[in-house]
Amino acid sequence: MFDSIGWLEILVIVVAGLFILGPERLPDAAAWVGKTVRRVREYATGAREQLKQEMGPEFEQLRKPLEDLRELRNFDPKRAITKHLWDDDPAEKPNGHPAVPPARDTTSRERPLERGERPPYDPDAT
Repeated sequence: MFDSIGWLEILVIVVAGLFILGPERLPDAAAWVGKTVRRVREYATGAREQLKQEMGPEFEQLRKPLEDLRELRNFDPKRAITKHLWDDDPAEKPNGHPAVPPARDTTSRERPLERGERPPYDPDAT
């Protein structure tokens, strides 16, 4: 829950609460916040369990796209490029076309196209 809040921010909140509420009311306010957060968490867990019971196996099918979205939220371009550069290339692309072979040695001269010959192309790039 507090993944994006650091210790410095928590310290600032506590000091601000100490100044605003005073030392007498701060423990009661902290206890109230703790109880409220716990109650909201219990409501959310109960609602999730009830939805899971009512939907049955369809609930897992609904969770799959949400997990995919969570992975996209953690998308890191550097990690994606590294993965695609260093992992093995699949023999076939997701669209069913064969994968483009790795680049050939560029020091050798490629022959020009014959008259009427069509240049090679990648269907995903066009």
